[in-house]
Amino acid sequence: MNTGLRLAAVFIAFLFQTTLKAQTMNTKENQTTTSIFAKGEKATQNFTGTAWVKTLVANDDTLTTIISNVMFEAGARNYWHTHPAGQILICTEGTGYYQEKGKPIQTLYAGDVVKILPGVEHWHGASPTSSFTHIAINVNTEKGVVNWLKPVTDEEYNSK
Repeated sequence: MNTGLRLAAVFIAFLFQTTLKAQTMNTKENQTTTSIFAKGEKATQNFTGTAWVKTLVANDDTLTTIISNVMFEAGARNYWHTHPAGQILICTEGTGYYQEKGKPIQTLYAGDVVKILPGVEHWHGASPTSSFTHIAINVNTEKGVVNWLKPVTDEEYNSK
């Protein structure tokens, strides 16, 4: 198993353990979900609507992996894009959308995992009525991280 995949596996185990602890600490009076990570920086490019990105693991020459927590407000989404080495999304909160070029939109929920193959044109974001949060894992970044393309049109987004 390469170093990037090992790191991802350890991170996923940590994430699920921490999420379970956070869920058991909630009381009936406090039914709102609270993210275990800070909101991060507001995304100012390559997104429609409001989203925040918090880098959890920065890229380096040893692990060649970037892990980020991405929070989308309802209706927010990123632009069409590709990843030279692929990407893994771990959905942690809310209801989201994922679409590959030429395929129907898929609805995503907390607990869903999406494996995006290298070079596949796609977009992801929140549904029109729910915020959405996912962990994005970009591996083998020595091949490149992301190639941003055009915005997802309202017609494309509303085609569900």
